[in-house]
Amino acid sequence: MFRISARQVVAAAMLSMAFATGAIAHHGWSWAEADQIELRRSIQKISMGGPHPTLDIATADDGVWLVELGNPRQTERSGFVEGVAKPGDQVVVLGNRSQDPKEKRLKAVRLTIGEKRYDIYPDRIKTN
Repeated sequence: MFRISARQVVAAAMLSMAFATGAIAHHGWSWAEADQIELRRSIQKISMGGPHPTLDIATADDGVWLVELGNPRQTERSGFVEGVAKPGDQVVVLGNRSQDPKEKRLKAVRLTIGEKRYDIYPDRIKTN
């Protein structure tokens, strides 16, 4: 018969809680303001890796912003895939900024590059 010790149960519970807490902290929108803003500047860097693709956007007024996109599959479904943009391209990002005013971080709901729109979170877009 297979027996599980109390120590194994406690260790498994702690490990489960650690993963659950990380997932909740990572996947929520609670860190972002409800109002949306636009950033209009050039792309400095693109990262298409997980857990979320990101853009670094260089602004003239206040430096570089980290722009988080959706998860890789969601971002791909919007049409924003590797090769559609490059550093130096002008972009308009619509999204929700961090509630921490010292943090230059934005969760994008839409990207516009040239005439092409990429609606990453169409159900969250508050303006057209």
